[in-house]
Amino acid sequence: MAKAQFEIPAELIRQINDLEHNTEKMMGEMVEAGAKTVLSKIQENAPAAMKKDPELMQCLGTTRVYKTPSDDGINVKVGFSGYFTNQDGQRTPAALVANVFEYGRSSSPYPKQPFMRKSFNKTAITKAMEEVQKKYIKED
Repeated sequence: MAKAQFEIPAELIRQINDLEHNTEKMMGEMVEAGAKTVLSKIQENAPAAMKKDPELMQCLGTTRVYKTPSDDGINVKVGFSGYFTNQDGQRTPAALVANVFEYGRSSSPYPKQPFMRKSFNKTAITKAMEEVQKKYIKED
């Protein structure tokens, strides 16, 4: 019977062990970097009327990195949350106002001004995530 022996370099074994221990941290940082890219694009693409109200723009943010129990995915949500006081002095849900800007209303003179959909640029998100990945996976 033939016998074969292979020697794996110690450096490669160390890199695999490091990656095994840091995978969840790396994935979390990658997702967070992608979310920051989307967040900055949303702030950039927001309609002028929306940018005029700093209280509304403060409602825009990201959640903390979390793991979904159903598929063990690592996620971050980017969007509007909470309430702000509008010009009439009423507390209004920020997500409702963002939805009106994004999709418009048929019963009012509010045409749609999509800014959220345009902010999800897959290439820019992937690039930001790969930059974080390079910190953990050294390529020779």
